[in-house]
Amino acid sequence: MADEYTPTILQGQHTNDDEILAKTPLDTKALGGDSSVIIMELLQRFKVRDVMKRQIISITRSATLREAQRLMRENRISGLPVCEDGRLYGIVSVNDIINGLDNGWMDQSCESHMATNLVVLEAGMPLSFALRYFNNYTYGRFPVLDADRKLVGIVSQRDVMRALLYELSVEIRKLERKTSSNVPEHATSERYFRREWAVVHNDLSRAGHAANDIKSILRERKVDRTVARRVAVAAYELEINICIHSHGGVLVLLISDDTVTITAKDRGPGIADIEWACRDGTSTANDWIRSMGFGAGMGLSNSKRVSDAFDIQSEVGKFTKVTCTFNLKPS
Repeated sequence: MADEYTPTILQGQHTNDDEILAKTPLDTKALGGDSSVIIMELLQRFKVRDVMKRQIISITRSATLREAQRLMRENRISGLPVCEDGRLYGIVSVNDIINGLDNGWMDQSCESHMATNLVVLEAGMPLSFALRYFNNYTYGRFPVLDADRKLVGIVSQRDVMRALLYELSVEIRKLERKTSSNVPEHATSERYFRREWAVVHNDLSRAGHAANDIKSILRERKVDRTVARRVAVAAYELEINICIHSHGGVLVLLISDDTVTITAKDRGPGIADIEWACRDGTSTANDWIRSMGFGAGMGLSNSKRVSDAFDIQSEVGKFTKVTCTFNLKPS
């Protein structure tokens, strides 16, 4: 019966994109592989309503693009549903604001420039179908409608990833509790600690979240404050880089007996001139990103400056991978 779901498309007059492009479809393999029984069970158990955001920041049709820009900037979001009395009329995106700035349309109504060809999700859909939508369409988030066709939420790739990672951590703790009674009292703690965060293209509302988590982890593990501070700086710079300069990717923390390693890997567009990218002040951020207070520089020079070892690899059109290593023990 689940396969009877088909994409719901609200037809309108405009054909431009209705959302900022994420370009990084969520891949369940990053969460353990398609063969993982736990992941497949979670995808079937959860519905879209379980992961969507219910607090919707919206705007009316008569509001101007300038008002939409202000709301996006204040709430650090990249798109606004145009909604009145629960009815969804369209979406105003960052692209619409950029076009408005370029063409002098900022005092015109959102209705004049909003996208009205919208792909939406249904609140009762299984989460597995939301993943298909992210894979089949390049939108970073989708409006969610209830059975009465009213707008009840917004769901993004990050919302799905966060819910899955949380539930996976719960399952892992359950497994640990089951096996803890079999661990000898003299056994030592794990030698390595690893954690990974997904970073979504242009998701400025979460910019710096992974770096804050890393800072807390290092504090809990009593890593030297000076080292922890340098790690946090590099983590933040690399996270912001993925967010605003790439199509999205992952940030990985690895702690061993002797080192802390931060690895950032994205899925393009790649860097043609690495030497240029590592200079102070170089940036590929657009005016909108800069207006939000980001993108003054690519952050690679700062990451290199605070690291004990720094490595960057990139292939144009495919990926960029940056590795920063920090020594925990004096050399």
